[in-house]
Amino acid sequence: MNLIFLGAPGAGKGTQAEIVCDKLGIPAISTGNMLREAVKNGTPAGLAAKEYMDRGDLVPDEAVIGILKDRIAQDDCKKGFILDGFPRTVEQAEALDKMGVNIDKVIEISVPDEKIIARLSGRRVCEGCGASYHLDYKPTKVEGICDSCGAKVVQRVDDKPETVLSRLETYREKTAPLKGYYEAKGKLVTVEGQEEIADTAKLTLAAING
Repeated sequence: MNLIFLGAPGAGKGTQAEIVCDKLGIPAISTGNMLREAVKNGTPAGLAAKEYMDRGDLVPDEAVIGILKDRIAQDDCKKGFILDGFPRTVEQAEALDKMGVNIDKVIEISVPDEKIIARLSGRRVCEGCGASYHLDYKPTKVEGICDSCGAKVVQRVDDKPETVLSRLETYREKTAPLKGYYEAKGKLVTVEGQEEIADTAKLTLAAING
């Protein structure tokens, strides 16, 4: 089953994608993680993407599609996959269709803006292994130090409140029209994000199996 997860930055798409991935035995593909890996490794695509990401803007389509094409051609995607963070625009959705990729369902995780700002401004990421933490929901055992590898834990530029506001505006302007695109195809299902991850997961799995 090929799925797309939609929702504003910080709505919990990545977390829900991981849960569904374990249940269905298909990979969750986060274009955000792929882009950050490319930035970290200093690849040409990564360097081109970095200036956009630092501003909270969307990375140009050709850069994202190039990285994604390579990824879904891998063996672990033969039974299906979950796309988290792509497509972000109607143009990207059309490009996905032109690639001949059939999408079975599009799951939108809906969370109010004020909750998203609180969630993201507390998020911290390990500079070494990329593990995610949160000051309130998932703090490190030792302040500022990753539990897994002992490297420094930092706030990403795109998780700072002013950048989060910019990302939410970008989402509404560029990505929200995707809802209409997939609704017209009869593929969109909206899930209201809950306080507890497990409660959102139940609703998400019900939407996929429904």
